[in-house]
Amino acid sequence: MTERRSHAVVLGASMAGLLAARVLADHYDHVVVVDRDPLTAAPQHRRGVPQDRHLHGLHPRGQQLLTELFPGLDEQLDRAGAVRGDMLGDARYLMSGHRFRQAPIGLRGVVCSRPLLEAQVRARVRALPQVRFLTCAITGLTSSADRRRITGVRVWPSHGEERTIATDLVVDATGRGSRTPAWLEGLGYARPAEERVQIGLGYATRAFRLRPAARSGNFLTICGGTPARPRSGFLAAQEDGRHMVSVAGILGDHPPTDLDGFLAFARTLAMDDIADALEGAEPLDDGAAFRFPASVRRRYERLEAFPAGLLVTGDAVCSFNPVYGQGMTVAAMEAELLRGQLARNRVPDARRWFRAVARVVDAPWQVAVGADLAYPEVAGRRTLQVRLVNSYLPQLHAAAATDATLAEAFVRVVGLLDRPEGLLRPDRVVRVGWHRLRRGAPWLRRRPAAQPGLTSADHARPDLGADLGAGPIPGAPGHGCPPGAPAEPEAARQRPAA
Repeated sequence: MTERRSHAVVLGASMAGLLAARVLADHYDHVVVVDRDPLTAAPQHRRGVPQDRHLHGLHPRGQQLLTELFPGLDEQLDRAGAVRGDMLGDARYLMSGHRFRQAPIGLRGVVCSRPLLEAQVRARVRALPQVRFLTCAITGLTSSADRRRITGVRVWPSHGEERTIATDLVVDATGRGSRTPAWLEGLGYARPAEERVQIGLGYATRAFRLRPAARSGNFLTICGGTPARPRSGFLAAQEDGRHMVSVAGILGDHPPTDLDGFLAFARTLAMDDIADALEGAEPLDDGAAFRFPASVRRRYERLEAFPAGLLVTGDAVCSFNPVYGQGMTVAAMEAELLRGQLARNRVPDARRWFRAVARVVDAPWQVAVGADLAYPEVAGRRTLQVRLVNSYLPQLHAAAATDATLAEAFVRVVGLLDRPEGLLRPDRVVRVGWHRLRRGAPWLRRRPAAQPGLTSADHARPDLGADLGAGPIPGAPGHGCPPGAPAEPEAARQRPAA
């Protein structure tokens, strides 16, 4: 068993900060969480979370980790009104102009507002006897005389004078506005190099109460953009019977928040599912807008020197394009990493920490940046790998319209359960090629198979084309799989009839 330390300070009561505090409480006698926002027990919108009025995603991997850190959290969220469903059977994916085939895969997801989720997690952290919260502005760090170790945090309460909190370890979870690079420079260290992908994202969000006929049983609908139509949309059930809808555009093509403009923008998405669901819906608020100029990754792992007693986590290390919903799940993965390092080291070695964080960040960064670079107007270095993947993924999306096995593989990668390279497994590449062959050979096609939630008019739509219409081939294994490829899982074979 490692020796217990005395004091740790977490900068920021974001999800990343709360999760770091939860892990630190297992190893420190006193953990102070400092944030400039007054924090209440009830769900609240906070100035420190400027996008908390918009949709947030907690991917399946994040849900697993939160449940490990907070046993019983699932039940708490359920009682508070969170909505659950199967991540493929009850969720609709509209990618590259294709509707994924829906089938239960036994992977449960949860959707709720960011304030609700954060309040439930904050309540669990606040209940830990080692943890206390402090409402203060953070003004800087203190260090040892040789500047090789961080020794404290300078804070300024709203009522009172600046003071210093002595500590053995500081964890910076203050998000993309983190001042650690400037603090490092002030101590004589180098600032970390930054990688940026200028996406110029803007999105608008409104809450609605859908008409009963529009509640199709799907708790989540995701409509991705395409290079020809780079607008995206998201619809998710929320607590209290509400639905939240976000629409987004890139490179300055930003949606309005007024109702008429919002609905008109939704009608321009690559597919009409979200706009159709909003027909006759009751608006519940005035809408909110958010701007996200660039994804930013700070390369702390490449620094040659770093002071002891300081770690950085969450968006302060890497801030992803929020349309991919990766931030909270990556923060949970980094909390798991911190737990492992604390079990082995008195104070985690900063260089070892940042190298490990880089490995955690690599896969979601690859997913987000690769997807952004699929838009020709977005500036960035397109390696051969990026070009190949962005050529392959639309073909996989097309195949997933009739192949639930491929749809499940994609959902698991997006959910950060599997690594992206798994989509290029030989058996999956063969399945994609087989479906592409069928689309190009009329004699291999059958009459379109009915799908839940789709009408005959949907099947006739030209934008769905042969991708949706390619039904199972009689006698072929796995509902249209190439000969020799693994058959679909039992859950996929037991699809509900339309």
